[in-house]
Amino acid sequence: MATDTLKSRAESGSSTAGGFGRLLLDNGALTALIVLVIALSVLSGDFLTTDNLLNIGVQAAVTAILAFGVTFVIVSAGIDLSVGSVAALSATVLAWSATSHGVPVALAVILALATGIAAGLVNGFLTAYGKLPPFIATLAMLSVARGLSLVISGGVPIPFPDSVSHLGDTLGNWLPVPVLVMVVMGLLAAFVLGRTYIGRSMYAIGGNEEAARLSGLRVKRQKLAVYALSGVFAAVAGVVLASRLSSAQPQAADGYELDAIAAVVIGGASLAGGTGKASGTLIGALILAVLRNGLNLLSVSAFWQQVVIGVVIALAVLLDTVRRKAGATPVAAGTGGNRGKQAATYGLAAVVTVAIVGATSFLHNGSASANPKLGLSLSTLNNPFFVQIRDGAQAEAKKRGVDLTVTDARDDASQQADQLQNFTSSGYGAVIVNPVDSDAAGNSVKAAGKAGIPVIAVDRGVNKAKVAALVASDNVAGGELAAKTVAEKLGGKGRIVVLQGQAGTSAARERAEGFAKGLKQFPGIKVLAQQPADFDRAKGLDVMSNLLQAHPDVQGVIAANDEMALGAIKALGSKAGKSVQVVGFDGTPDGLKAVKDGSLYASVAQQPTQLGRIAVTNALKALDGGKVAPMVKVPVKVVTRENVAGFTG
Repeated sequence: MATDTLKSRAESGSSTAGGFGRLLLDNGALTALIVLVIALSVLSGDFLTTDNLLNIGVQAAVTAILAFGVTFVIVSAGIDLSVGSVAALSATVLAWSATSHGVPVALAVILALATGIAAGLVNGFLTAYGKLPPFIATLAMLSVARGLSLVISGGVPIPFPDSVSHLGDTLGNWLPVPVLVMVVMGLLAAFVLGRTYIGRSMYAIGGNEEAARLSGLRVKRQKLAVYALSGVFAAVAGVVLASRLSSAQPQAADGYELDAIAAVVIGGASLAGGTGKASGTLIGALILAVLRNGLNLLSVSAFWQQVVIGVVIALAVLLDTVRRKAGATPVAAGTGGNRGKQAATYGLAAVVTVAIVGATSFLHNGSASANPKLGLSLSTLNNPFFVQIRDGAQAEAKKRGVDLTVTDARDDASQQADQLQNFTSSGYGAVIVNPVDSDAAGNSVKAAGKAGIPVIAVDRGVNKAKVAALVASDNVAGGELAAKTVAEKLGGKGRIVVLQGQAGTSAARERAEGFAKGLKQFPGIKVLAQQPADFDRAKGLDVMSNLLQAHPDVQGVIAANDEMALGAIKALGSKAGKSVQVVGFDGTPDGLKAVKDGSLYASVAQQPTQLGRIAVTNALKALDGGKVAPMVKVPVKVVTRENVAGFTG
C-alpha cells in the first residue's frame, strides 16, 4: 500500500514544476547550500575567491570529521554529546606522550586513536549494557574526557609534535591537508554506511531496534562498535584540530559536539534514527562553515551570527518534516537507490551554481571600498573588558574613517584561527588580534605575514610568529600589583583565596604567575585555596560560596578579573569591603561601580578602551609603512575608592 501511494504521488507530480519541487525536497540540504553560496557571492566580493573557498574547506574539516562519526550514532537512533571532549582528550594524549614523555610519534598517534576507541566503548557499554539513555551516558563522558584533558595537561596547552603538525599545513602551498583528511574520512564513513554489515546494522537498529533484535542481530555488540567508530572519528578530528593550532589545547573543541549534531541533522538525518548518509553530513558541515565565513565577511555581529545559525538548524529540521510529509525519498544510504541519479543531481547542482555565481562576479568589479579595511578578532565579547577594547577600537576607526570588522572567537582558539584566515584571504589591510591563546594564534599570524598583512596583537602576545606590535599591559605585573594591594590592605598578614581564570588560557596563566610572585613578598599571607571560576561572574559566585563553607575565616580575595570578583562579592554579602577585602582585575564599568560603593576594595585596571584605540592607531601606521614600536605598553593602574572618580578607562 505504501509503495503504491508513493508511486501515485510520483506520477501525479510528473510535470516539470512538480519534478523540480520534488528534486528540491529530496535534496533540501544541497539546495540550501547552493542558495547560500549564490547569496553570499552576490553580497560579498571577497567570498568567491580561491583562497576563501579553501578556507571554508579547512574550517569545515574538523566539524565534518566529528559529524561523520556522529552520523553512525544518529542513524542507529542514538546521540553522542562527548565527541568534542574526546577530540580534545585524544589530542592531549598524543602531545603529552610524544612531547612530554618521549614516546615515538607513531605510537603516540596509536595511543590517541586508542583513547578515542576507549571513550566510545565506554559510551557504548553504558548505553547497551548499562541501559543508560545515550544522552546521559555521553553527557557523562563529555565531562570525564574534558576533565582528564585538563588533568593530563595541567590546564596548559602542550606543543604538538612537528611531524604531526604537518596535518595542518598545505600541499603544494595551496591544498590544505585538513581538507584531504576530511575527504578521506568522508569516503570511509560512506563505505561503512553503504557497503558493510555494520552499516546495514545501524539502519536496522535505528529503524526498529526490537525488530532488529528479533531478526537475530546482536544489537548490544553493534552499539559498542557504533560508539567506538564515533570515538575513532573524534580522535582523528582532535589530531587535525591540534595540528592547525600547533598545540593540544585542553579546552579545544568545546561545544563542537553541537555543531556536529547540527551538521548531521541539516544533512537530512533524522534524530529518530534509520536515515542519514555521509554526503548529507558533509553538506551540513559545509553549510555551517559557509554561514560563519560569509557572516564574518559581511561584518555581521557575532551575537547575531549565533541567532542565524540557530534559525538555520530549526529550518533544516522543519524542511525534513515537510519532506517526509510530501513523501520525498528517505535519506538512507546502503539501501539501494539510484546512485547514478544522485550523482547526476550533484553534477547538475554544481553546474547551476558555477553558472549563477560566475554571473554575479560582474557585480563586484570596481566595487571595492576606498577606505582602509581592518579586522579585529577578539577572544570573547562575553566579558566587559573585551567589549571596552572593541568600543575603543570602533571609536578610533570611526574617527579615522576606517572600515573595521570585529569578530568574536568565543574563547575558541580554532574559531579564532578561522576568523584570521578569513581576514587574510579577503585582503584586509591590517589585522588586530586579541589571542584566545598565544601559542594557538601563531600559525594564523604567520599566514597573514606571508600575505603581507601587518598584525597587531592587543592585550596578549603571539608566540612563534612575528607581529608588527604588541599593544598591552603586563598581565604578570598586574597580578603582582593585585597581590601587593590586598596584602598591604591586610597589613601583611591574613588568610586569602584566589579565584583563577579559565584553565588553559594565557591570561589566566600570566595573572596567576603574577599573583604568586607578588604573594612571595608577604610570607604572612596564607593562601587557603586557589580555584578556577572561568572569568565568569556566576561561577565566581558559586566557587566563592563553596569556599566559604570550608574557609569561613577568609579575610581577602584576589580574582583574575572583575566579573569573578563581583560574583565573590555577591557570595560574601555584607562581609565584602568590611571583614573581607576583594581585589579584582580589568577596571570594567561594573567593577568600578563596586569600587565606588566600597564592596570591591580595588581593581587593577588595564584601561581597555585605550588598548583598543592605540591598537587601531598602530595598525594604520603599520599599513602605511610607518615605523611601529614592537612593544606599546599601556600602564596598569590600581583603582580604589580614592581615585575612582577620575578614572575613565
